[in-house]
Amino acid sequence: MEVATKNHAELADIFNKDEDRVDWHDETLWWIRAKRDKSVHQLPEWEALREAASNIKFNVLSNLDIYLAQFEAAAKANGITVHWAADAQEHNEIVHGLLKEAKVTQMVKSKSMLTEECHLNDYLATHGIEVIDSDLGERIVQLAGEAPSHIVLPCIHKKKEEIGDLFHMYLGTPSNMSDPQFLTETARGSLRETFLTRKVALTGVNFAIAETGEFVVCTNEGNADMGAHLADVHIACMGIEKLIPNRDHLGVFLRLLTRSATGQPITTYSSHFKKPREGQEMHIVLVDNGRSVQLGREDFRNSLKCIRCGACMNTCPVYRRSGGHSYHTAVAGPIGSILAPNLDMRKYADLPFASTLCGSCSNVCPVKIDIHDQLYKWRQVLVKEGYTPKAKTVAMHVMATTLGSSTLYHAAGKMGRLTIKYAPFAVNNKLNPWYKNRDMPEAPKESFGEWYAKNRKK
Repeated sequence: MEVATKNHAELADIFNKDEDRVDWHDETLWWIRAKRDKSVHQLPEWEALREAASNIKFNVLSNLDIYLAQFEAAAKANGITVHWAADAQEHNEIVHGLLKEAKVTQMVKSKSMLTEECHLNDYLATHGIEVIDSDLGERIVQLAGEAPSHIVLPCIHKKKEEIGDLFHMYLGTPSNMSDPQFLTETARGSLRETFLTRKVALTGVNFAIAETGEFVVCTNEGNADMGAHLADVHIACMGIEKLIPNRDHLGVFLRLLTRSATGQPITTYSSHFKKPREGQEMHIVLVDNGRSVQLGREDFRNSLKCIRCGACMNTCPVYRRSGGHSYHTAVAGPIGSILAPNLDMRKYADLPFASTLCGSCSNVCPVKIDIHDQLYKWRQVLVKEGYTPKAKTVAMHVMATTLGSSTLYHAAGKMGRLTIKYAPFAVNNKLNPWYKNRDMPEAPKESFGEWYAKNRKK
């Protein structure tokens, strides 16, 4: 579920009202970033792996039609039924159709950001289908009636006491019980019954191999395996960009994925699904939902290299202190801010501006996506296309004019220094968003340009 009535800044204001939460959210994610750094520094070949992964993905995106056809043929030969969905609506209808064919009204689902993107749970609920998310973090936010706030750590915004209250309300744990071990055991017992009774299981896909027609699901909890192996029908949903050419390439990505995500050497479970077991149905739904449009945008096509590790979120100073829900889209953080405008420029026009453009996201990206450059380019596109608020659009044009003229630039600098010095109330007021959390600096006596002109001969 999405909050579509407020923009990022307004939603971030709500998150920032709880300063303690903001602080530990920030510190926890930075701790994970530090774990990532420690892990990758143990691999001398880390940068070579990043380069290899980036080139492999570039090859896939450049030949996507060929690899999709190859994967479909191999998957069908393996006994997998392949479905194609042009958009989220078609994806949801396909999944619902398979559930109706199986004559079930309940399904267990492991983590899948694609189904979050397509709002599958909400769609199925309106058609009388109960979905139980089996990833622990996903289950917690599902009980809370919320969307995941992070693609790897879905409930990172929740305190253990809040989780204890949810479990007390829905799973019958003792009141005020917030011991993580106890809560985990309770969730495990509840989910075990779900795994044993659901005839249909849905999983996401981390990687699909064109050469063999198989797909790989990476988890730390084993919940995808439990659901898929006990179900009569296994449905796997994937974006069309998840392909890699050969099984040999998988070794590159598995070494990058979890080190970037949590600092682990590898996921606890990297499960290969190639064909259904005897008596089981296996379906894979290949989803476009705007990806082919993004592929056609030369400045933004590299965003489709993303392997959903979440490293850019863990390092981003804006995400860490504004929370995932402030992005009002399935994939939050820097990567979400360059993916979402492709789906709806007007709805997500605020997100590329939710960044300092510091470049930390690009530095940690395991497939070398130029995230901060794309954020900047999206800003240009959104302003030119008229999707930004009038005030921002006018301000951008004024700034462009000013920065494009040395005369105007120097005049504006002098005016700014005089204003800060003699009329500080003009900038130190509630109408200036920067003033909410900081005081404007004292005005310098002269600009750097003036100082340099005076002193360069010395």
